[in-house]
Amino acid sequence: MSGKGLVGIIVFLLVAFVGLNSLFIIKETEKAVMLEFGRVVKPGIEPGLHVKIPFVNTVRKFDARILTVDARPERYLTLEKKAVIVDSFAKWRIADVKTFYTATNGEEARAQGLLSQRINNGLRNQFGERTMHEVVSGEREQLMLELTKSLNEVANKELGIEVVDVRVKRIDLPPEVSQSVYARMNTEREREAREHRSRGQELAEGIMAAADREKIIIESEAYRDAEKVRGEGDAQAAAIYASAYNKDAEFYAFVRSLQAYQESFKYKSDVLLVEPDSEFFQYLKSSTGKK
Repeated sequence: MSGKGLVGIIVFLLVAFVGLNSLFIIKETEKAVMLEFGRVVKPGIEPGLHVKIPFVNTVRKFDARILTVDARPERYLTLEKKAVIVDSFAKWRIADVKTFYTATNGEEARAQGLLSQRINNGLRNQFGERTMHEVVSGEREQLMLELTKSLNEVANKELGIEVVDVRVKRIDLPPEVSQSVYARMNTEREREAREHRSRGQELAEGIMAAADREKIIIESEAYRDAEKVRGEGDAQAAAIYASAYNKDAEFYAFVRSLQAYQESFKYKSDVLLVEPDSEFFQYLKSSTGKK
């Protein structure tokens, strides 16, 4: 290979190397700054293809999507000086890439550490202004909104970060307090249980008394109705007997005498002491019942 050819190849490779190192691409999910010997000369580079000066300019790229910082559980005091253990997290993203780079040197871990400190201070202030009830249920949503707003102002100014949201995952009592609280809750639940049992026993006794009273009323009414029906039946039977007797008194007397004989001599061991000329045997002596 001749000297010119070798020089041409070297020049081509050099131009290609310089060209490749002069171009860079910024994605839609990225934010970037251009540095010149470590100094920011072009912040907030838009997505697309761009040109830089090799060996002079350096491009630092950062994730522009919403990120999560999971803060370590911390101990805070409420307005009434009650301790709580709070586990929280925050959603954030880069708002001002130049401020972000200057404050954190472009290190995401450092940014999350600084943001965690500010979240910790914000929660400490917010919990210190509220009671236990308010931070647990009453004003929890309002607390998060105020904290997000105030934290966003500080983080945007100092770190170039936009705080999208701050949330509390869990609020616990310290271990040394939990046992006494659980014991008190257990005592209260037992007291409520005793009250419910007592009230239930009282209701049960009232229901049983009402049922017994209703039973007596129903039995009394049934007995009254039965006696009424029985009396009506007896009256009707007596009327039928009287009617039959009036139609043929002699035959009726004969039938009644036969029924009396049947009942009187039903068992062999029965003994009947009467006078021989008693009217009881009148139909045994004569078919007409006459002496």
